[in-house]
Amino acid sequence: MAEAESKKVIKLVPEYLLKKRKAYQAIKATQAKLALLDKRKISKGKPLKFKRLEDFLKDSHKHHRDESRIKRADHRPPAPLPPAKNRLAFAVRIREIKGVSPKVTKVVQMLRLRKIFSGSFVKINKTSVAMMKILEPYVAWGFPNLKSVRELILKRGQTRIGRRRVPLTDNTFIEQHMGKQGIICLEDLIHEIYSVGKGFRAANNFLLPFKLSVARHAARDKAGLLKDLGNPGFRGADINSIIRQLN
Repeated sequence: MAEAESKKVIKLVPEYLLKKRKAYQAIKATQAKLALLDKRKISKGKPLKFKRLEDFLKDSHKHHRDESRIKRADHRPPAPLPPAKNRLAFAVRIREIKGVSPKVTKVVQMLRLRKIFSGSFVKINKTSVAMMKILEPYVAWGFPNLKSVRELILKRGQTRIGRRRVPLTDNTFIEQHMGKQGIICLEDLIHEIYSVGKGFRAANNFLLPFKLSVARHAARDKAGLLKDLGNPGFRGADINSIIRQLN
């Protein structure tokens, strides 16, 4: 009986069937891999956003309002320049710019205020004052004092090396990149910015736009935050209070 069981023949699977199974398994593995890649692409990409008709109308109204405002400003006499002692301004964006005129978007990019609550230094001249007029509904600007300039650079001063944002904490690093302009330390950089010296443009380009912060509880109450910041436009010396609030 045991000999009969040992002599049982194992059924062999035909070769063509093995090849068919192997090909089927390869196809299934490929499909699973492609499905996983598609899932990753969807998760990494931006989700689809449904835009309501009211949003299109709102953007169109904002665009038309900007164009009309800029055209009216072109027919008016240019705004007088501030006193000679005020040669430095600080601009901070406190409003969203979705749906605005392309002219407004271009000026925002020139002043490097692409993100809300970002700020940068501006040298006061005829051109920059005209640019501020274009951005008046979206940007608060004024004349910072030495204390505000110092606090901004010491706390939030950064530059870009390659693709990395590097905080300005090392005087050797500053001397290495700005020594040709006679700037060898943070105090020299602060003095060059505040005094608007000959190397102001190079020093300002060396600095990245300041990413100002908003407290979490204030970010939830946007209406209250904007009320605290006040209206956009020219704020004079009051820009220092905004810097204290957001720095």
